[in-house]
Amino acid sequence: MESKTISHETSAAEEQLRLLRESARAFAKRELSPRRYRELRSLPVPFESRLWKALAELGWTGLMLPEAYGGSGLGVVESTTVMEELGRFLLPEPLVAGAFFAGSLITEGDNEELKKRLLPSLCAGKLIPSVASQESLQARGPIGCQAENSGSGATLSGRKRFVRPCSGADGFVVCATTSAGLGLYWVTPDSPGLSISHERSADGGDAGVLALDKVKIEPSSVLASPRLGQAAFDKAFDYALLAASAELVGLMRGALDMTLAYLRTRVQFGKPIGSFQALQHRAVDLYVQQELSAAAVAEVAAQFDAEHGMSAVQRAAGASRVKARCSDAALLITREAIQMHGAMGFTDECDIGLYLKRALVLSGWLGNSREHRARYLATTGIGAGPQ
Repeated sequence: MESKTISHETSAAEEQLRLLRESARAFAKRELSPRRYRELRSLPVPFESRLWKALAELGWTGLMLPEAYGGSGLGVVESTTVMEELGRFLLPEPLVAGAFFAGSLITEGDNEELKKRLLPSLCAGKLIPSVASQESLQARGPIGCQAENSGSGATLSGRKRFVRPCSGADGFVVCATTSAGLGLYWVTPDSPGLSISHERSADGGDAGVLALDKVKIEPSSVLASPRLGQAAFDKAFDYALLAASAELVGLMRGALDMTLAYLRTRVQFGKPIGSFQALQHRAVDLYVQQELSAAAVAEVAAQFDAEHGMSAVQRAAGASRVKARCSDAALLITREAIQMHGAMGFTDECDIGLYLKRALVLSGWLGNSREHRARYLATTGIGAGPQ
């Protein structure tokens, strides 16, 4: 009887996942394209509020958020399933950065009133939050931004880089060091003492630089007190790594699909170049890397969602292992794809170049493969690379 119940529950979960995947794929084919991605990258805000609201209507901005705040209360497996399909067709909207990373940080905080104010708006597509944690090229480098007690609130001073999204963001979760540990603070773009400048990333996206000069934070905007700030950040960071890795898997699939289609149609010496054995072998090698990456994401996402859960050490090791593998595989596949397209692959008009540029940004965001191999080693002490 018990085995039949488990089998039924498994079948229901698989069916739900299948429907979610099909919904995400249909949406991506209808709304996303390299052409749209190319057009948006030159705009001050390189994504559309219209599509952000459409993502919210489908429940994806609140996919992992508790039902009590308007979310769907689903898990990492569902979020990675959606991101893999959207990444396949190039998604400029900051779903991972705004919904999964920032949303998880807000959820993990201990300010209940702030959760009630922000999370329902995020689920409804009326809020785009961002995370301001990084200050150097190291995603998890030392945090110099300081939070000093100021009456019943705090005062923030410091500088943040690589803030994504920046243009179009309605507020920032700022990580700052206090005498008691890491604190998380909600800062709006119009806060006195905050100045914002912008940098363009390789894919044409916007990366912000925040300069905080004695920005006053009221008690109502303290998202997480130092007693749990670091734990909240670590957990949300690992969730974001899984979602970003899934987007990289989708990126690999999109780039390889486009390349295989080109190999079937490009004729040289009287036959399609896809019939040449050397190119076939290279394509198979890329396919293997793609499938290994997809399997790694699926494995670790399932472990994140398992009933018994994972310890913080296991979670960090799993997330870094996957991010390292997916970053390297995405760069390999997109670079090889450029070569297989020949000279036209290097032109800006060729869509395959957009996949390479997106891979360059995503592979480095939240830490590149080298940084995550080092984190894996420091966390487990058993090896210096993904297994």
